[in-house]
Amino acid sequence: MATNLKNLSDYDIKSVPNAEDMIFGIVTAEWNKEITDSLLKGAYETLIKHGAKPENILKKYVPGTVELTLGAQFMAEYADLDAVICLGCVIQGETRHFDFVCQSVTHGITELNMNYNIPFVFGVLTTDNQQQAIDRAGGKHGNKGDEAAVTAIKMAQLQLDMEDLEE
Repeated sequence: MATNLKNLSDYDIKSVPNAEDMIFGIVTAEWNKEITDSLLKGAYETLIKHGAKPENILKKYVPGTVELTLGAQFMAEYADLDAVICLGCVIQGETRHFDFVCQSVTHGITELNMNYNIPFVFGVLTTDNQQQAIDRAGGKHGNKGDEAAVTAIKMAQLQLDMEDLEE
């Protein structure tokens, strides 16, 4: 669904499990830092709102959006996490660089989801301009960081539910 038809921060609060016993990683790109810091703030506050403990939220930065996949992989390998949230922002420029970055990070995060036994959440804005990014990082269309945090909680709970079936 197009973001202009939905606010990224609107969701059924009752549909989100309690995250009190969950451990999360958030890896955030430094590129477009004004935007990505807003995404991080949204994700962090949403995790806390749903019961996650501050000490159970590992936050790290990587230089750019392409580096999110390796940063997220490091988190999965060196920390015992229930989910990793990947936050970045790629704004269309005059060259095809935008296409390569978007394709790389999308493919990389998908690969992480397939190769590790925890969810990796795609919280990357891919916008045509700066204003669209601002609108989706706490502006008129809500905050993609909120959406990413809710997704992380729901996917972590799904995995826990599936593991309970094995017992």
